Amino acid sequence: MLLPDKARLAQLLRRYRIWEQLVLQEPHNSVRRRRLDDAAYTLCVLMGHRTAHEAIRAAESYLGRSHRGVRARKAAQARRATEISGAGEF
Repeated sequence: MLLPDKARLAQLLRRYRIWEQLVLQEPHNSVRRRRLDDAAYTLCVLMGHRTAHEAIRAAESYLGRSHRGVRARKAAQARRATEISGAGEF
């Protein structure tokens, strides 16, 4: 099976997550839902899976990260940034 370009896949995954959040904010907005469906369909085609959930898991695995892992890395980066900025105050 051919695998997609990692940069393009990461971009598509980010786009999916953005549309997902926008749909959660306005569930009855048909334009937002259509965009989310388009991103989900593209993820399914690229990853060779039938459902968006399976495609997202496969994409995250292929990219070497999980949603939980991304959150943990961002929290660690924020802590480091706070520690660094706090170190210069003395």
